[in-house]
Amino acid sequence: MPSPAPEPLTSRPLSVWLVDPFDDIPGEGIPPLRYWSLARVLVARGHDVTWWTATWSHRRKAMRTAPLGIREDEGFAVRLVAVRPYEKNVSLARIRSHRDFGQTFERLASEGISSGQLGRPDIILASLPPLDSPEAAQRLARRLDATFILDVQDLWPETFERVLPGPQFLRRFIAPIFLGNMAARRESLVAAADALSATTHAYDAAAFANAPPATPRHICYVGAYLDEFPGPPRAVSDVPQMAMATAADAQSHGQDSPTPVAHAGRAGGPVLGLVGGTAEGGEPPLECVYAGSLEAGQDIEILPAVARQLSAKGLVATIHVAGSGKLESTLRRAAESLGGSCRLVIHGLLGRRDYVKLLSRCDVGLVCVKPESMVAMPNKACDAAAAGLAVVNSLPGELADLIERYEAGVSYTAGDSSSLARAIAALASDRRRLMAMRHAARRLAEREFDREKSYATFADWIETVRGGG
Repeated sequence: MPSPAPEPLTSRPLSVWLVDPFDDIPGEGIPPLRYWSLARVLVARGHDVTWWTATWSHRRKAMRTAPLGIREDEGFAVRLVAVRPYEKNVSLARIRSHRDFGQTFERLASEGISSGQLGRPDIILASLPPLDSPEAAQRLARRLDATFILDVQDLWPETFERVLPGPQFLRRFIAPIFLGNMAARRESLVAAADALSATTHAYDAAAFANAPPATPRHICYVGAYLDEFPGPPRAVSDVPQMAMATAADAQSHGQDSPTPVAHAGRAGGPVLGLVGGTAEGGEPPLECVYAGSLEAGQDIEILPAVARQLSAKGLVATIHVAGSGKLESTLRRAAESLGGSCRLVIHGLLGRRDYVKLLSRCDVGLVCVKPESMVAMPNKACDAAAAGLAVVNSLPGELADLIERYEAGVSYTAGDSSSLARAIAALASDRRRLMAMRHAARRLAEREFDREKSYATFADWIETVRGGG
């Protein structure tokens, strides 16, 4: 991944503090996400960057062992703030850990500046969530005459409504009682911020609805590094795709009735293709992939039923599942019991290289997320588009709109296995449509998700907010 070109836009270097306890830091095995990507761009422009993060890794659920202040090869400082661990994302232990982070960060920063060990920041950009650390960042910014930027990555407290007990209508009733304080704290942060940024337009609209009209605002998707992925095949004949094997399904899509034939597929097994349909002579099996968390907020429990329905249609396909979580064992048992022409393959948690290889061999990227999870733009969607996969998506709103605008995939109804099976089957029935969608998905990534471009624009905006330094 090439580093951004050093093109400073300010009259002098800025001191920028990034306050975020969640993202992986250098050396933890994954490419840069939001704050690492932003830090790289700012450093390349000559700015001094300090990233304050927690000793507890949110993703790995493990304690970091690096010293308090370290300087990475990337050229920015990483300061680790001691916190208590937590195993569950929804727990009192996590609340205590976030409180630790906010209190300790504020103390260490104040002591460091008072002693002369730390310079005063020009900008403090803090992630929301959590709540404690941006509150501490805001107080510090006021004392130090720094610009305070609030960056929203998730909707707190709305996200917590789904974990409250009872049916949805009851949760909506009791949510203000239990979560009202969190909502009030967020509103105070929004009102106090000098500028506001968010990972999606949906988060911007929800979190900043009551922001002062003059407050500068910016949207920057998490995105993807496009050069990690080779993109889709260039020729239609190169697209691994499996056509439908039944006349009824073909007719339902307005096609002539095909005749099923058998040939050797990519994995060496018998593959049904179509003669006289959309893909004369048949094609290798369709390869679909879901990559991400295997937790209850994801719409993945329907995948075994989807595989059975696709087998009943005569479709030869593989649904790959990569990731880890509580549902992994359930999916493995279901995969082992499946028969038929559609396989469900559970890979577990993959290293980055194997993850990229898996996406690069597939045709369709599955964005299976329950809408109540409050996720607006999953990382898996950005990666699937970057890899040139036709996106099959369950989320309404922003992602669905982008997919429709670019004609980069199709949508299905979350929780409805028949809806997802029909969506996959429709792509499998029309090879040229699939190819067009794959190239459209890559164009979507190039225009909306290109991390090299979007974080350069993010840095432009930050420099402008500070008034040119």
